[in-house]
This record gives sequence, C-alpha cells and structure tokens, in this order.
Amino acid sequence: MSNRGGPTGGRGGGGRGRGRANSGGPARGSAPSPAYSPASAPSPAYAPAPSPPVHTERPTVVTPSAAPTPAPVASSSSSSAASLASEMDKKLTLAAVALPPSSDKAVRFPARPQFGTVGKRIQVRANHFLVDIAERDLHHYDVSISPEVPSKKTNRDIINQLVKMYAESNMGKRMPAYDGMKSIYTAGSLPFTSKEFMVKLPEREGRAGPATKRKDREFKVSIKLANKPDLYQLQQFLLRKHHETPQETIQVLDVVLRAAPSLKYCVVGRSFFDPDLGRKGELGSGLEYWRGFYQSLRPTQFGLSLNIDISARAFYEPILVTEFVKKHFGYNDLSRGLSDRDCLKLKKNLKGVKVTLSSGGGRSYRITGVTLQPLSKLTFTLEDNQTKLFVVQYYHEKYGINLTQVALPALQSGNDSRPVYLPMELCLIVPGQRYTRRLGENQVTNMLRATCQRPMERESNIQQMVKRNNYNGERLVNNEFGIKVNEQMALVDARVLPSPMLKYHQSMDTPKMGAWNMINKKMVNGANIDFWAFVNFSKLRPDFNDCFLNDLINMCGSKGIVFNPEPLVPVQSAHPSKIERVLRDIHKQSVQRLNEMGQSSKHLQLLIIILPDVKGSYGPIKTICETELGIVSQCCNPKQAQKLNKQYLENLSLKINVKVGGRNTVLNDAILRRIPLVSDRPTIIIGADVTHPQAGEDSSPSIAAVVASMDWPEVSKYRGILSAQNHRQEIIQDLYKQTHDEKRGLVHSGMIRELFIAFRRSTGQKPHRIIFYRDGVSEGQFSQVLLYEMDAIRKACASLEEGYLPPVTFIVVQKRHHTRLFPVDRNTDRSGNIQPGTVVDTKICHPTEFDFYLNSHAGIQGTSRPTHYHVLFDENKFTADQLQTLTNNLCYTYARCTRSVSIVPPAYYAHLAAFRARYYIEGDNSDGASVGRGSRGGVAQSQVLPDVHEFVKDVMFFC
Repeated sequence: MSNRGGPTGGRGGGGRGRGRANSGGPARGSAPSPAYSPASAPSPAYAPAPSPPVHTERPTVVTPSAAPTPAPVASSSSSSAASLASEMDKKLTLAAVALPPSSDKAVRFPARPQFGTVGKRIQVRANHFLVDIAERDLHHYDVSISPEVPSKKTNRDIINQLVKMYAESNMGKRMPAYDGMKSIYTAGSLPFTSKEFMVKLPEREGRAGPATKRKDREFKVSIKLANKPDLYQLQQFLLRKHHETPQETIQVLDVVLRAAPSLKYCVVGRSFFDPDLGRKGELGSGLEYWRGFYQSLRPTQFGLSLNIDISARAFYEPILVTEFVKKHFGYNDLSRGLSDRDCLKLKKNLKGVKVTLSSGGGRSYRITGVTLQPLSKLTFTLEDNQTKLFVVQYYHEKYGINLTQVALPALQSGNDSRPVYLPMELCLIVPGQRYTRRLGENQVTNMLRATCQRPMERESNIQQMVKRNNYNGERLVNNEFGIKVNEQMALVDARVLPSPMLKYHQSMDTPKMGAWNMINKKMVNGANIDFWAFVNFSKLRPDFNDCFLNDLINMCGSKGIVFNPEPLVPVQSAHPSKIERVLRDIHKQSVQRLNEMGQSSKHLQLLIIILPDVKGSYGPIKTICETELGIVSQCCNPKQAQKLNKQYLENLSLKINVKVGGRNTVLNDAILRRIPLVSDRPTIIIGADVTHPQAGEDSSPSIAAVVASMDWPEVSKYRGILSAQNHRQEIIQDLYKQTHDEKRGLVHSGMIRELFIAFRRSTGQKPHRIIFYRDGVSEGQFSQVLLYEMDAIRKACASLEEGYLPPVTFIVVQKRHHTRLFPVDRNTDRSGNIQPGTVVDTKICHPTEFDFYLNSHAGIQGTSRPTHYHVLFDENKFTADQLQTLTNNLCYTYARCTRSVSIVPPAYYAHLAAFRARYYIEGDNSDGASVGRGSRGGVAQSQVLPDVHEFVKDVMFFC
C-alpha cells in the first residue's frame, strides 16, 4: 500500500538478600550489605437583552449505529433551563457526574471548510518525512510476562531473548515489534493464536557483582491473538474517505519505527537520548544535558508523516553523591553537614535515583530518603535484633573503610520497616537517569544557551539525525513490515498573512516583521492615575527614588497616561525583612488619606515597588497586594530600574496603563467594525488554561484560569478568574457550578457565568457569540475537554437566561509540539526564521479536520515554533481565512510589548493568570519582575487558593 495519493532500569535492590563477602559490599548482620535499622454569594441579575435568532448545533456524537447529526436548535427556544440542561446531558453524553466519553471516537470534529487564500504565497520546509507502507497482514497479540517487571527495558530484553530462542521453531520466522508493555505486532500471523513460552534471561554482568553468582531469571511469557489492525482503513482515512482515525493501525507502525531506537537509547516519552547522539554538557547543580531526537508518526494530508525533531533533556551527572551535594547547594566544605531544610531539599531531588557503591559490588540501590541524623550518630541493629552498631563502625570493621564525611546524613534505600543506610561518599549516581523536576532559572538559561540553534543549523541537524537513524536499513522496518521513510523534509505551501493596522491616539501604525515602536505615539486610551504610592525594598540609595519616579511619570505622560505627579502617601524605602508590614501600612495610610480628602469611595490605584536585590519576594508581594489589600502593583527589578533605560520605562508604562484600566492599542478593523464574525454583534473572546504543579509536588492543586474580553467591539481589555482544582486535572471543573442553599435553593455560579455578567456590566449587552481559545490540551484529551467544557458553557448560558444559546467556536491552542518550519529562500526575518504571519493549512495538517500552524511572531533567537490551532467545535462557521486572520491579528494586541506574540493573547493572558495563582499557593523561589518570565514554583506553603480582591479583579492585574 502506498499512501502518497492521500490528501528504565532493572530491578532496584533493597539490600535485603544475604550476599557473600566482597570488597566493600553492603551486608545485613554479618553478610556484606549496607547497615540496617530496625524496625457564594448570589450573582447579579442578568436581564434578557434582545438579540437576533442564532442557529446552533452540537458536536456530532457518533454511536455504533452512526446516528445522524442532531437538528439545529434556535436561540429563541422556549424550553426551560432545566430541560435544556437535561437535553445537553443527553446530546453530549455527559451525566451530572461528568463521566468521560467511552472513546475518543465519540465526537467528530469539524471538517476543514476550505483552504485559506489570504496572504503572499511561499513555500517552507517542515520537519515531516513521508512514510510509504507496503501491503501487510498486520496482527496484534497481547503479551503477559510473569512475574511482572515494571521496567520496559527489561521487558524488551525478555522479548528479544524469546525471539532468539523461538523465532525459527515456534514463531514462523516472524520478527515482532514490541511496545515494551502489553503488545507485540507482526506483519503476518504467528503459527498459533495462543501460546506460552518459558524464557531465561541471563543476569546482566556487573549487576550483582562478580562474587555473587546469581541464577538466570526465568519468566513465563503468554502470547495471545488480540485483533488484526486494518491497513485498508488507514488508506481510506488518508484518502479522506473514512472519518475516524485508525489509531491502532498508526500505533502498530509507530511501534515498528521506534523498535530499534528503543533498544539503543534512553527512552523519554516519544524522545530518545544518548551521549552518542550529540555533545553533552553541564547544566549546573549536579545536572547535565543529553542530546537526542523526538519521533512521532502522524496522519497528514500528504500521507503518513514521520515528525522528527532534535531535543535535549536534563540528566543527573554520574558523580559521587557528595559531589552532587556540593554542586547542588554550592558548598565547598561538607564538614559542617547539612541543615534539616537542606536534607528535605536533597531528598526531593534524589528520591528515586539509583546509586551504586563505589567500594565495589556493582549492585544498584534506589534512594527512598535522606536521614536527618548525621552519619556519625546513626546506628542500626544487627540480625540478632539485639546488637546495636554505629554505621561508621560497621564499615570500618567489616570492610576496612574509614568514612570521612561523617557530618553528612546517610542516604536511605529499602522500605521504612527495614531501611538501608548508604554513606554518601561511597555512592555513585548511576549514569543515564533523567531529571524530572522543574529546572531552576540558571539551569534553564544554561540549557537554552547550549541547545539554542538557528534555523539552518537545526534543519541540518534534523536531516543528519534522520540519515543516522537509517530507518530503511532496519530489517524490521523495511523487510518485515514494508515501511519506507523518505529522507527529505516535506516541501509545504504556505502563506504570509499581512500585518494588521494598529490604532493609537490620533495615529496609526502598521507593524513590519512583527514589531513596531511607540515613538511619537500615545496609547489609544491612556488611564488616569490619581492615587498612587511607591516603596523601594532594594539597596538603591534613597535619592534614586525621586529620579526614577520623575523619569517614569514623564514616560507615562508622554505615552498618554494622565499621571498625578504627587503620590497619595510619602515615597519611602524599606528593608526587605519588613515587606508585609510596610505593605499593610501603605494600605492603611492610603485609606486614611482618601478619607481625609473626602474620597472614601476611591482606593489606591497603583503601588510601584522596587523589589529587593535578593530574589524570592515577588510572590509574597503579589499575594498580599492582590488577594488581601486590593492593590494593583507594578514590581520593578532593581538592576533594570537603576539604569533608567527609556525602553524599560516604556515597557513599564505599557503594563501600568492596562493594570489601571487603560488600553494601549486596538486593531483599526475593530474600531471600523469590520472584523468578520466579531464586529457585527457583541462577541466575547475567551482564553483558558490549566497549569499543573511541578513534578514531585503531589499535594499541590492544578490551577485553572479563564480570561475574557470585556470591551466589545475593541476586544483588547480582559478580565481574569482563577480556580484551584484536583491535582493534575486538565478539564476545567469550575466553568459552571450548581450548589444548593437552604434559603435560596439552587444557586448557579462558575467562571463562565461570572465573566458573562461582567461583560454585560461592561458593554451593556450580553455576548451573542463566543470564541473560546483553549490552551494546554493534548490530542488524547480533545474529546473529553470539549464534551465537558462545552456542556459547562451551555449550562452557564442557560442559567443566565431561558433559551440563551450563543453560538460557540472552540479552538485548542497547542504550543508543545515538534513541528518546525524552515525558510526555503530569503523570505526570512532578522533571525533567519520564517516571517511573522506565516500560516500553513496544507500537506502537514490533519487530513480532514480544521487545523492550521501559525507563526505569528518574529524570531529572536533559535528556531521559531509555530503555534498549532485545532478547531474542535464551530457553530459560527468560520472560513479558514477568517479564523486565521483573526488569530494572527489578535497576536498584535498583546499589552506588554510592541511585538506580535507567538500565541493568541487570550490564551497567553490565561497562562499568565494561572501562573500568578501558582504564586499565591506555592510562594516564590523566583523573580517575576519586569525582566522576563523566568522560572517559577517553590515549596508548597498553602493549598488554599485565595480569592482575588474585587478592586484588582476588574483590571488586567496579571500583565
């Protein structure tokens, strides 16, 4: 068949076995092993407003009998809210408990309306490689290995050994492809439908040491026919004659193509890493980066495509744990030991890591903890359950080892009832273990500096990686399954969309190459700042304050902000240790001063803060100001502020203006009311995102953020709402809620309802159309997220007004993908990347569904990553040109800079708001001032998400 025509690690030891003596090996009792120890408030009224009838439809729910699409439902329906909710439950197959759909096939997403035509036509290269497949009779067999082994690597060793032993005699000379878990696939049937095999796996040399002659491990492997994936269905799907993605067939081919790299390299998700795949280097704090490649097989318009991209990942350095401690904490001398706080940090960073004893033995131990006691005071009980012995004494008497770093704690392995104590100075970190926690700011910088590549270099490295992998030279790939991979990147038709015209106060600007400036321009709506205050927590001299404020006020004034030159309360400098007290005093003084002025209904509009020189205060400041005091704040980095750089001050003025209710710029088309499907009737544009806690933070909740435009027809001013939800829950739980109150009965609430009420209050009209940009959803979650969140939107609307069903367009925004676009000729920006506005909706996109790649920004360094937009639901019936142009134009309205951004601003603002809430919960180990996004996160201090103060909620506090 050709589709070209179609549009880790083994078993960790706990140290409990009785070994034989060897040099420096651990013992229990008299045997050589490590020492052991014994044992709501009601919502405002939402009066109906007249609106023309709007026809809507539901996501098509495909049943086994291929049920037809439901008939459109008019917005003027007279059904009650309760019956409407019931109807939606049935149509969207969601009960009140919001059960997920039984299959990803439950929903059919909108077909591509047509291809876009707007813009200058060009060609680009994409890191997609065409895959041709010969006719094969694919078979899927279930595999069961007993006893079970958690390691995919060991599973692969077992199946490889089985093939060596039985391929000729029992498997019809077939070469199976194994996924490392429960499935093998063959290109033809095996001589049986069900069979059991006994496999002896030789012990890997060095695992238990030369003196421990452990027996080969024996496993029972059961293989049973499961089904026969159909290549014909895949062919029909690629020819656009079949609507459901034959995911299982694609999975078979993907496993085949991943088989060889899975045996040779360290596997991390869909990526492979190895020191042989490129130079490795230090990241700092005991970590290093390895280079590798990402690989994924995808159905596209030009057939099956193998998406290949270069990648890099953080790994632990294979060094002694004492060296890791020095690097991680920046200590040169370990003779004073570690504090309890350091011990807890070390446990978090080393938990699950494997070590071997440098004194010999070769066996690996998985770290489960770090003792709080130093090694010099640590004792354990021998196997007679009576004799207590110091760990230091044990190693001296048993192995003649004089431990020197006795002030340090010991590493702990095994379980809590029989822990194994391992001296850090003897423990060597096993190579090839990836670091799964969030990298620190310096580590991220080092990673970017080491791996950042210009487009030409990245394109060349990808091509070299494909040739190195030599897919067509693999017997399993080419001979057995008949797969052939084209080694040339796909040449793709693209278009460069024109930049929109931006409206300023009494002037216009048309950006060039995704950037513009504000020279001789004023903001389209400059805010009035009557009541403000200032505090400096840095070590900058006090006379700097007046100089900085004078320049900042002049800059704001030149950009159209009416800035009262006199602060509400005196300017002051304060010590960083008194942050909370000073902030509360400023708030108290402001209230008193406003009362004295007869302005008791007003409040402090803006607090300008110079942050302390040492990082760590941004989170607490934002939490106190925004959730307790109701103060909008602008934090400034002292290193940047002291330069009095005009560009920095201009950037501050952009943020300040939107934080106090102004607008920086708007699309000229919005002013002229000529944005299709936005300007003709009141439209609300919503952005939503969910941020999850860093790896290892099992107690922290996930944070959902939803922002919505409040200023139709300009659509540039957004209001944000935050909500905490279950750990790692991607579906937004609080879009719509119902609670029962004893006095009021059924109470409706939720994020969508609150935003719609605010929209009505701001514009005087209810939304007649909804455009919903949803960030952070993977392809496997499309159906669940759409079904649940669309249902919540419908119920929220119905709770506001009987029969209220504004049409919805639901678009997923994906930034975490590996498609890269490379220029073919000289049509590039300054960085050598494709031009801002480049859009692709052909060849590498979905065969039938409505999606596109948009590179809306100009590259700064490295290779630009286009954003992938996938329409999951579209009652507004956008054309390709309308949606692509709207999305691209909105990227020029981001408030914090005079550049177009890489993702549509509603999604970007939701992302910023969600991370702001993360500060509220986790504190701050980073600096979020106006110098960049930096790294975030920290030790969880409180798991309750505080409410944003009403004074703050009405403005874009998250900018």
